[in-house]
Amino acid sequence: MLKHRVIPTLLIKNEGLVKTYKFADPKYVGDPINAIHIFNEKEVDELIVLDIEASKANREINFSLIEKIAGECFMPLCYGGGIRTLEQAQRLFTIGVEKICLQTAVFDNLDIISELAEKFGSQAILLSIDIKRNWYGKPEIYSAARKKTIKEPWKEFIENAILAGAGEIVLNSVNNDGTMLGMDFELIEEVSKDVSIPLIAIGGVSSLDDIKKATDVGADAVGVGAFFVFHGKHRAVLITYPNYHELEKLWIQE
Repeated sequence: MLKHRVIPTLLIKNEGLVKTYKFADPKYVGDPINAIHIFNEKEVDELIVLDIEASKANREINFSLIEKIAGECFMPLCYGGGIRTLEQAQRLFTIGVEKICLQTAVFDNLDIISELAEKFGSQAILLSIDIKRNWYGKPEIYSAARKKTIKEPWKEFIENAILAGAGEIVLNSVNNDGTMLGMDFELIEEVSKDVSIPLIAIGGVSSLDDIKKATDVGADAVGVGAFFVFHGKHRAVLITYPNYHELEKLWIQE
């Protein structure tokens, strides 16, 4: 078993697999089911799937697609996108999702975390927080669904979510998303010092060394998007995942 989790993070839009660049310009990269098959063959340990349109369009979760994905997954699946009620969460767990990831609903109702954690256990409830640095480099909470920053202090927001019962934090850097130019290690380190629950860092992975460095500064796991989807300077689509021994060597001397 690896010391740290390395989690492919897939974005869904209109039933297709896409990849964004700084949370904009989603590029179609294929059929999500085909990607699942590849990750099955690579023996991936965990997968995150996020529907980037469900909350933005205020529409129902595509349960049919998520059920297909869950049915094909050989690994635990975390799903996020459009989750607003206990009933939706119950249906997701029933069709094979192991964890759910919340964001937009929490901005309106922090108690949704407590309700879900009480029913399904904190280990199954993740909070996704997207951080965007402003012109001065100051971190601010960003709402992808509303395409704007949130005024609430970001550290306080995370603290309140943990107190409410969130079991893991998914920390995504908007400025680094899809760039494959490196992660916001300063942000990862700052957040890791303040949280007592597992931290999954996402955004900007350019190499296996970035994954190692993210865990060195405090991440418990690293979510990876573009680096597992694109290949070469022309960003040709090539869905892949390192073999176990490549990842194992990152932490073998610790």
